[in-house]
Amino acid sequence: MRRFHIAIAVADLKESIADYSQRLGVAPTAVVPGKYALFRTETLNFSINEMPARAGQLRHLGFEDDAAKGFSSTHDINGIEWELFSPADQDAKIPEVYGDTVVWGRRAAE
Repeated sequence: MRRFHIAIAVADLKESIADYSQRLGVAPTAVVPGKYALFRTETLNFSINEMPARAGQLRHLGFEDDAAKGFSSTHDINGIEWELFSPADQDAKIPEVYGDTVVWGRRAAE
């Protein structure tokens, strides 16, 4: 499976989780309290980072692809960062970046 990935900055993580859960129709897959949340739908991999000074801004784009090997990042001609990763690689990267405070699955929505 291949999902389009979008990452944006938000002003308030908790409020954004509530809003995007409703908009996307799914609870987050992973949450790092006060910092990060990841949502996966059938076609979209959507992540948000609490960065009030950059709220509403694009952080990067990319693809989650089951066939991807490793985690890669390049920049397009416009300077936009594009990531490519498998679901397992992204799931491993989250605690690498944010530590062991990641809440997974159903508990992430609480």
